[in-house]
Amino acid sequence: MRMSLLRGGVLALLLWAQGALAGTMLVVGDSISAAFGLDTTQGWVHLLQQRLDEEGREHRVVNASVSGDTSAGGLSRLPALLAEHEPTIVIIELGGNDGLRGQPTAQLKQNLAQMIERSEDAGAKVLLLGMRLPPNLGPRYTEAFAAAFDSVAEEKSVAYVPFMLEGVGGVSGMMQQDGVHPTASAQQRLLDNVWPALEPLL
Repeated sequence: MRMSLLRGGVLALLLWAQGALAGTMLVVGDSISAAFGLDTTQGWVHLLQQRLDEEGREHRVVNASVSGDTSAGGLSRLPALLAEHEPTIVIIELGGNDGLRGQPTAQLKQNLAQMIERSEDAGAKVLLLGMRLPPNLGPRYTEAFAAAFDSVAEEKSVAYVPFMLEGVGGVSGMMQQDGVHPTASAQQRLLDNVWPALEPLL
């Protein structure tokens, strides 16, 4: 009887430890991750939770993405999100709206760097999802915008996807009529773009 109780206690402890080690994945993004124009169950973040569940990975995904948000907005929201959810992994998908509004790329880089630092200080691993701008905004700005993501990812040594919309942006049938937001059929490609950089963090 005593041995049975001991074994049961060890099993319960192992199961608890497995859940504790898996933890929470926090996605801090804008309309791309908020599934703008779609049902949220169609979005790549929801598909991510499905994939984790199917593979038996004990992670809970919290989508804290807000349509229209900028890197400054994400930075201001982050401390409360970290305190509330205590994530083990933070996925940062912000900056597109900074670029579309022509905001300084130096400020974008600073905001992203601070988000990474605060997430790591809270004990989380970080995945940065990069964005690229359409060429009509001019080569000088679009190149500086891309470089902001590249440089902060290198300086902070975080997992990184240079262009989350690879194979989606500008591709027929993959973008909604506004030309900015991916369609439902593009969401699986977005997840596939993210997964190779995310999986090693799990």
